[in-house]
This record gives sequence, C-alpha cells and structure tokens, in this order.
Amino acid sequence: MSSQKKPVGVVPLGEVPEIALKVIAAHISGYYKLSVQILPPLEHPEYAFDERRFQYNAGIILKAFESMRFKDYDKIIGVLNPDLFIPIFTHVFGEAKQGGKFALVSLFRLGKNPDGSPSPSSLIYERVAKVALHELGHLFNLLHCQEKRCLMHFSGDIQDLDETPINLCRYCSTFLKDRLLRQSDNEESLKKLDKIPLNLLGSKERFRQ
Repeated sequence: MSSQKKPVGVVPLGEVPEIALKVIAAHISGYYKLSVQILPPLEHPEYAFDERRFQYNAGIILKAFESMRFKDYDKIIGVLNPDLFIPIFTHVFGEAKQGGKFALVSLFRLGKNPDGSPSPSSLIYERVAKVALHELGHLFNLLHCQEKRCLMHFSGDIQDLDETPINLCRYCSTFLKDRLLRQSDNEESLKKLDKIPLNLLGSKERFRQ
C-alpha cells in the first residue's frame, strides 16, 4: 500500500490515448509515491459544451463529478481531449477544486509548440505529466507558487508550461510531504514518504510512444 488509504483514480472522458493515461499514472506514482488506478472511460462530457465559445466548461464537469460514485478513490483526475475554459480565462490546461477531490487535464493545447508547429511525442507527454501533477497539487491544497522554478507556478500558455520544471520548490515539497504524512495511517506508508526528497527531481528519461 502506498502513502494513502485510497488510490488516485485516473479516468478518461471519452476517447483518450491510453499512453496519456499511463504517463499520468506513472508520474503520480513515481513523484508523489501514491497508488494509482486507471479507471474505465466515462462518456464524453457533451453537457459541458458552450456553444458561444466552442469550448467545454471545466466547472460544469467538476460539478458533475460530485454526483458520481468514486468512494473507493481519494482523488480523481479526469482526462479529456476537448479544450477547457473557466469564465475568467480564455482557456485552461487543467482545473481543480482547491483542496477537493476532483481535477481535470485537457490534452487539447498540449500537442503544439508556441509557433503552432507539432510537438514531439516526448514533449507532449512531459506537458501532460506537468499539468496532471500541478492539478493534483491543488487537490492536496497547494496554491499557485510565486517561484518560477516550481511546478506549482501558474502557466498561462505553452511557453510558460515548457519553462516550468517538473519538480516542486522546497516550500511546496515540504507542504505536500506534510499533507501526505498526515493522511498516512500505517508505518509502511510513513517509511515510503520519508524517501520523498525535499526537492522532487525530474527524471531525465521521457516517455516515448
């Protein structure tokens, strides 16, 4: 058993590349030392489509999650292809309820470089991992960080996301470790968590399709 009572669930909404789900699950397990399960797909969230914006309202999807049965999971990350927005932003890469249970990751804007050219698959999967880990951080009550070299720093566009490292700053690492330790309920979990470094280092190996 890992560092919590219940695993994190990664659930596709509609058709999502399986490798994207595996990348997210592997990074959550490898970086945060949490148990993870990839769940069967849910239906495409057509109910959240905004005809004026031709985007999907992330808040509506998160609200719908609250009525679904995920009692066997501590946190849920929904992964989908469509472009997401919230009313105060033109788009978001992901969205989460601060300190809550549910988060979203959109793949829509992660496949192209700032100049519009296609990105290599390794870079796409790195972006996917960053967004997922960032949103999961919010679920564990981490706020946006002022430190630019921190995973929890806000990324408004692809260039920001690419410049953001996949590791947390010392403050955010310490905060997250404390949250996970408080959530842990057995000695084995505590031993595993004790191995999390104060600065979560990114792997040099990237996922390849």
